[in-house]
Amino acid sequence: MKKKRRWLRWTVDLAVIALIFTAVNAWNSRDASQGMAPDINGELLDGTPVSLEKMRGKPVLVHFWATWCAICGLEQATIDAIAKDYSVLTVAIDDALPGRILIYMKEKGVRYPVIHDPDYLIAGRYGVRGVPSSFILDAQGNIRFVETGYTSGPGLRLRLWWAGRDA
Repeated sequence: MKKKRRWLRWTVDLAVIALIFTAVNAWNSRDASQGMAPDINGELLDGTPVSLEKMRGKPVLVHFWATWCAICGLEQATIDAIAKDYSVLTVAIDDALPGRILIYMKEKGVRYPVIHDPDYLIAGRYGVRGVPSSFILDAQGNIRFVETGYTSGPGLRLRLWWAGRDA
């Protein structure tokens, strides 16, 4: 009987934790853009021109991060791995110089595409309130999912797969 109570208690505890995480994500994402994603045009850190509109036709992960964000650092390898299988555009909302961001990426061993947004212009159009923030777009450029805070690799991949189902 004690084992049954222990499992019940753990189940209730996990449900409460899941509810708290869901509520925090909803609160942090309350101002996030919905519907058609605002276009992103500019140059990547390596000078390559980029346009989010040209990435349509398949799901896209738009990921906002910063070098000073410890949680972002935990996700770096995950985002890099996803970029090998899906279209990914990351936005560094960092006042560090582009060269410093490139050094940071080299230290982390990641090579995903990055556009620099030191003035928070792109992040502002997306309604980003904190980093990391991830926007999963469908093939037509509609925002399907918004996540703020740490998100697991399998969670992001599942959302990208789901966003691509209608393509």
